[in-house]
Amino acid sequence: MSYVIGIDLGTGSVKGIVLDKSGTVIEQATENYPLFHPHKGYSEQKPSDWIEGTKKVLATLINKLPQLKTELAGISISGQMHSLVLLDEDGQPLRNAILWNDVRTTAQCREITETLGAKLLAKTKNLALEGFTLPKLLWVKEHEPENWSKSARFLLPKDYLAYWLTGNQQMELSDAAGTLLLNVTDEKWDMEIAESFGISEEMLPPLVQSMDHVGNIQPIICEELGIEGIVQIFAGGADNACAALGAGIVEEDRAMCSIGTSGVFLSYEGQKEQQYHGKLHYFNHVIKDSYYSMGVTLAAGQSLTWYKETFASDETFDQLIVEAQGSKTGSNGLLFTPYIMGERTPHVDSQIRGSFIGMDAGQTRADFTRAILEGITFSLKDSQELMQEIAGKEFTEVISVGGGAKSALWLQIQADIFNTKIRTLKTEQGPGLGAAMIAAMGLDWFDSIEQCVEAFVDYEKEYLPILENVQAYREIYGIYKQVYGQTKELCHQLLAVNRR
Repeated sequence: MSYVIGIDLGTGSVKGIVLDKSGTVIEQATENYPLFHPHKGYSEQKPSDWIEGTKKVLATLINKLPQLKTELAGISISGQMHSLVLLDEDGQPLRNAILWNDVRTTAQCREITETLGAKLLAKTKNLALEGFTLPKLLWVKEHEPENWSKSARFLLPKDYLAYWLTGNQQMELSDAAGTLLLNVTDEKWDMEIAESFGISEEMLPPLVQSMDHVGNIQPIICEELGIEGIVQIFAGGADNACAALGAGIVEEDRAMCSIGTSGVFLSYEGQKEQQYHGKLHYFNHVIKDSYYSMGVTLAAGQSLTWYKETFASDETFDQLIVEAQGSKTGSNGLLFTPYIMGERTPHVDSQIRGSFIGMDAGQTRADFTRAILEGITFSLKDSQELMQEIAGKEFTEVISVGGGAKSALWLQIQADIFNTKIRTLKTEQGPGLGAAMIAAMGLDWFDSIEQCVEAFVDYEKEYLPILENVQAYREIYGIYKQVYGQTKELCHQLLAVNRR
């Protein structure tokens, strides 16, 4: 029997899952690693921690399933997007990786926008935001000239891991799309952008497709892990693209709603190019010659976590959700906006803050909890509306994953607010499953991506919109959309006073 391993190189941990040709998850393992915050707004990791974590995950999987030593056929990798790994001429990291959630680069974003103007959106399809890679490169260039002078190339996290495994340096398209250096339509590095900021062509790694074979595991690693056969490594993809593949998002009428710390509403775009004018992220997909769009709520599940830890620390999430069932559609007149960490879609505003609107003495904790569930979902509805209005999309179903898929109440709220059938996955493996599917496709286990999805992706429950609730939420959502404009200036003023 042959096996594949999907590796998910996340922000807090690396996870590995083993699957066979039937798409059955055989084994899995996880290793955590630390984040470093040397200054406020900084977020960094050691690339060496990714390697040690991955090595331990592979060793654990092989120990659990010894036949992997001879029957492991391929590995592919999903990785956190945007994070900068800067290498010297010997391929060694010059500094800690600067992560996607690092926000030190506001000045560099402003410089990029002012320098490129309309060309930025025309070429990259995205705005210059602190999370992207180009602003991080410019920050190092300005603040660490010694490191910059030694830099020979940059990679993204999962591509650095592939480099360790194979000895070959390259960057895969779905991840490269999040650097602000890729011409997304042409699928080439944009040298006009690079040269505008003093980035040489040599610093840009060769580009590959997600399912491309990028090398085999190096003999020294095979010897250390006890692997006896040849194991092919396939390029993999950005975490959101891999998560979408792992949820079966391969058709334009199907979307994914992922509620974790942040929230994502994601849609497959096919081969037709869209221009969302920066209102949504738009990236190359792991499926060749296709794209995906997505909107982001910065504090989705984080809003619920903040609420629980602040006001109900002795309660479990399950207890709070059960209690919220005692409220009703619209939370008895209470409305919540989940802007507690600023917002991304559709309002690119780091200074906006969250609100409870409509509080009165008759409301209970159940109403507040339900208002948070509804407010998070309204925020993701903003992305759905943009896709419908700008691209004319009509969704027949939304696949719900993450924390939002663990509650029947929340799933029904999603069905009612999105006015679309909601489906859940039988076994949710996230981006790691998408990576494993990429390895399976790279090994020619399937003739088409649809066949691979049929074998690897299983759905479980369905939630249909309730007409009465849909009509009520449509009216409440119209009010929700007004809250940002009504509170923006007040929030900005409060933040300015608080910073004095």
